[in-house]
Amino acid sequence: MLQTLEAIKRRWENVEEQLSDPATVSDRKLFAKLNKEYKDLQELVDAYHEYKQLIGNLESAKEVLESETDEDFREMAKIELDECISKKDIMDENIRMMLVPKDPDDSKNVVMEIRAGSGGDEASIFAGDLFRMYTRYFETRGWRAELVDSTEGTAGGFKEIVVNVSGDNVFGQLKYESGVHRVQRVPQTETQGRVHTSAASVIVMPEADELDVEVKENDIRKDIFCASGPGGQSVNTTKSAIRLTHIPTGIVVQCQDQKSQLKNYDKALQVLRSRIYEIQYQKRLEEQSKKRKTLVSTGDRSEKIRTYNYAQSRVTDHRIGLSMHNLPAFMAGDIQEFIDALQIAENTEKLKEGTTIY
Repeated sequence: MLQTLEAIKRRWENVEEQLSDPATVSDRKLFAKLNKEYKDLQELVDAYHEYKQLIGNLESAKEVLESETDEDFREMAKIELDECISKKDIMDENIRMMLVPKDPDDSKNVVMEIRAGSGGDEASIFAGDLFRMYTRYFETRGWRAELVDSTEGTAGGFKEIVVNVSGDNVFGQLKYESGVHRVQRVPQTETQGRVHTSAASVIVMPEADELDVEVKENDIRKDIFCASGPGGQSVNTTKSAIRLTHIPTGIVVQCQDQKSQLKNYDKALQVLRSRIYEIQYQKRLEEQSKKRKTLVSTGDRSEKIRTYNYAQSRVTDHRIGLSMHNLPAFMAGDIQEFIDALQIAENTEKLKEGTTIY
């Protein structure tokens, strides 16, 4: 373990030297890549110093037991040795988990899309429920959510809603939410009291910038139109809404949230980059799933990942078989337990494969 951490520290020092090189500073893409690696390795370097000190204390306690004859000193050394061994066991496990390679996109912000699926009006209502659930979760994390575009359902909720979410390690937490979410309950629109099954899909994309994806102006068709839906005097009178079509891929993005045409264009371009980048991300996930049977993060958007059963107040994640019998709390944004369990399951899987940074 110590040798592995020493190798990481040498790499961290090497990256630090490169970051101070004028040639690196002038290369924006290289500088951004190295700067991210430097920050990612910092946690392991800190762990290395703490671990090295712990090993030193452990060895000192052993030496005292081997050489000291005074019983009081020997008793103190035994206590310290036991404490060091206990701490070492915990640190060994923590460092092993830290050595599992992180998704390079984990630190990115995200573009989240929630779309009503099968179930008619009830699916749109459920999509709205999911949006409120995530909004409350964002608040507990201190993240910021900005609306990009939305289409309301005829009976409430949303047929589709797109938001940008920014904060600390957003994609690393939310990527496990991608997939089909299924709800089993008596819909508001049901007069006979029968339980219906409806669904909504959640798509979480790492937010891409110009360093990740280069989008040429000539490859974009821009359409300008009047915004629709609830709003102020500018709605339906001012041409501020933007629709971008990426000709090579056929991807269409629109934004009408802002009164400013320029702001809507910037938001739409950001989402467009992210959708193009996600195509690359999905290919990477598919390659990984070919090499190993993954429990989570398969990249399959059609996979049913979770069921929300209102009659039993139960939510179940089908990827790891975890259930929670407090659905109201879950729908109020208390979803961290599931995200943590999914992270542990994926990291445990990687450890079984012997996958580590070094």
